[in-house]
Amino acid sequence: MPTPDTFRAFRIHSSGRDDYRAGIESIKLDDLSPGEVVIKTAFSSVNYKDALAGTGKGRILRRYPLNGGIDVAGHVVASTDPAFKEGDAVLCTGCGLSETRDGGYSEYARLESKWTIPLPSGLSLRESMILGTAGFTAALALYRMEQNEQAPEMGPIVVTGATGGVGMLAIDILTRAGYEAHAITGKFDKLDTLIAIGAKQVVSRKDLYWGQNPLEKAMWAGAIDNVGDEMLSGLSRVIQPYGNIASCGLAGGHTLATTVMPFIIRGVSLLGIASAGTARHTRDAVWKRLAGPWKPAHLDSICTAEIGLDALGAHFPTMLEGGSFGRTLVTFSS
Repeated sequence: MPTPDTFRAFRIHSSGRDDYRAGIESIKLDDLSPGEVVIKTAFSSVNYKDALAGTGKGRILRRYPLNGGIDVAGHVVASTDPAFKEGDAVLCTGCGLSETRDGGYSEYARLESKWTIPLPSGLSLRESMILGTAGFTAALALYRMEQNEQAPEMGPIVVTGATGGVGMLAIDILTRAGYEAHAITGKFDKLDTLIAIGAKQVVSRKDLYWGQNPLEKAMWAGAIDNVGDEMLSGLSRVIQPYGNIASCGLAGGHTLATTVMPFIIRGVSLLGIASAGTARHTRDAVWKRLAGPWKPAHLDSICTAEIGLDALGAHFPTMLEGGSFGRTLVTFSS
């Protein structure tokens, strides 16, 4: 299938700290980063990292210019790797997209075949991007927790930042995997939604009091934390023996003040979840679960907004200001 002479992309430029600009441009296939697989983009998504990159609030890109978007899904239009043929449905999340190579906010994308994932049976392209990096991160957190012997019979898992994309998908995934999911949120007006997607208990962030002791009464068997800072510090004091905390995000800050007591007295494990650099064999295993036994049951309700390329610039500040809820899908016209 031939590609057009030019196509549209959300492209980010910078020549220094005071020169940062981003917006829709017409580019050519030759402008894209090298790779073996060219796809016509069907969907992408908006993640916190995309908002940082698209506004210049975070130095995410390591070279310029690049197309934004750490997620992409679509159909192959050309490939020099025989593993992929024209018409194949594929996806890619992380793996340098919108960091060291052009990302998914483009009507066409060129990918490295080693990171291109054939769309797993059980997922549509649309569903794969409602999941995107957020869903992959949530599932990777549970995958690593279970590698470290987390099990449903140990008790409930609490999810912080529960109304964000990772948080909502984590609740749904945990429930599908047989766990009792609890939620901590600062948006208590979303209580009914969190319960509808599987949360058995919802705690207002404003009502939390962790106590001041290095160890407090154990409240949960584990945690998936998207907040960091004081939230992560507090969680470390209230996880039961041999429970796991998966650290996924820093919406509340990047610092961590704690003691070694939870780790050497209760055997609590703190697991770092770095989804962007996940090895291919682990990616395949996680996506297989997301398309099968861990597939969230409420993807349509977790996708709370659907926008096109032209709306990206206006959406990013809303996300950075904490005004987003659930997942935002980026849709490309056919």
